[in-house]
Amino acid sequence: MKQLWYGGPIYTMEKENETVEAVLVENGKIIALGSYDDLKDRCDEKFDLQGAAMYPGFVDSHLHIIFQGQKLTRLDLSQATSAEEMLELVKVASLHTPKDQWLFGEGWNENHFADQRIPTLKELDEIRSEPILLTRVCHHVVLGNTSALLAGGITDETISPAGGQIGKDKEGHLNGLLYDLASNLVTDAIPREGESYINSLEEALTLSINDMLSKGLTGAHSEDMSYFGHFTNPLTAYKRVVGEKHHFRVNLLRHNAVFEEMMQANIQFDEPFIEPGAMKIFADGALGGSTAALSLPYTDNPENHGLLIHTDGELERLVKLARKYDEAIAVHMIGDAGAEQILNVIEKYPVPHGKRDRLIHCCILREDLVERMAKLPVVLDLQPAFVTSDFPWVINRLGEKRLDYAYAWKTLLHRGLMCAAGTDAPIEEIDPLASIYAAIERKKPGEQHEGYLPEEKLSRFEAIRMYTVGSAQAIGKEHERGLIKKGYDADFSIFDHDLFKGASEDMLQANTVKTVVAGKIVFERENNS
Repeated sequence: MKQLWYGGPIYTMEKENETVEAVLVENGKIIALGSYDDLKDRCDEKFDLQGAAMYPGFVDSHLHIIFQGQKLTRLDLSQATSAEEMLELVKVASLHTPKDQWLFGEGWNENHFADQRIPTLKELDEIRSEPILLTRVCHHVVLGNTSALLAGGITDETISPAGGQIGKDKEGHLNGLLYDLASNLVTDAIPREGESYINSLEEALTLSINDMLSKGLTGAHSEDMSYFGHFTNPLTAYKRVVGEKHHFRVNLLRHNAVFEEMMQANIQFDEPFIEPGAMKIFADGALGGSTAALSLPYTDNPENHGLLIHTDGELERLVKLARKYDEAIAVHMIGDAGAEQILNVIEKYPVPHGKRDRLIHCCILREDLVERMAKLPVVLDLQPAFVTSDFPWVINRLGEKRLDYAYAWKTLLHRGLMCAAGTDAPIEEIDPLASIYAAIERKKPGEQHEGYLPEEKLSRFEAIRMYTVGSAQAIGKEHERGLIKKGYDADFSIFDHDLFKGASEDMLQANTVKTVVAGKIVFERENNS
């Protein structure tokens, strides 16, 4: 069955402003581009865009799909503007949470509080004796009550694990905060076994993917394999949700904690809809919790340089393990010290021929680091919305002198580095159009200024290309995805507004008309035929 798509601007994304009149598709692949008149007699089925604009399929290059689904069902703390408001939301949620279940909350951010006060363990204990666990927006800090901490065996005497920190007050007592790997002590105690648990993952995954399809996303690169019990739990959920429907493309990064076991299991991934990804490694923490590793101390906390998750030796061992299996790595690195640590290792142990290492976030860099990165086969996995979330408070955290290479998306692109775009959802909102807007304006809608570090603004073509070509480059698929071109996958994102026309704010009002994966319409907005 040959399909003909026509009737609106069709952007190939191969060259700026390049459009074609019609696209012919067969068996999930693009087989011809040209005029409507030249192609109309070759098709069996026609799809009139009716003026809607079509692009290569948008792909979120970095997120956590199951966490995103769970966020949609858990207590949302992202809009709280004070510790008191946050506590009130927890109180209300507690009334509706059964005594035999944990109370989970997501997305609190003390940087949105006037006094930046974080609720205390004592205040949470006053609400509920059963476990409460509240995850900070960055997912590098959690706040728990006594019951949650005890579930993880944490007391005043517990020593912080390597790569993490157990928060304590001035008297040495627990304050409820757990940073980076210290949070694993508690999260590992959450029950995660059995068919009912896998069903809950399946429900979260379905909710998340359906939401992404409704926003025009045809695929995503996700990291979920080490947070939900044995890796077979989330993998089974993926096979049931994606593998049975073939309505979405997902590349699954494999956390270093489960990487070798997964490699030895000889898993069948159901490619090209479920694909194995690189080994995922965390080099450091996050700026919001002041755990991103910096070469110079935090300006607002001169005693703190952040946190490296691994020693140099441990990191080298992990990279060597990935290379043993002929695999690339994907590394979370927010601070410049974290970036320097991983560059030291991948320069010593190069990525296998034909693959690329993925450097994720790259928020704080230096000229010498950029020079080194430009010489390596790497893709930078960037999150444009971090700018609108982290500014202006991050200026106080870093100081003015470090801003030259802070969130420097334009600089990195113009230095010839391959760049992909994502949201790190549930850290940021999953909407690709909001992310593209953040890349080109570097401010929130309605803010009356030229944008944060405006010299780093991207053009619309650059920003959209990061969601198409860039995301394909991140997994070495740029020869078959990311463009509307003969021989490429027929993955399309179709919107009722031309993203290259009008004011930039207009794109925020755009609606997804259709989402197409492998030539199959997998989402269609009601009242559109």
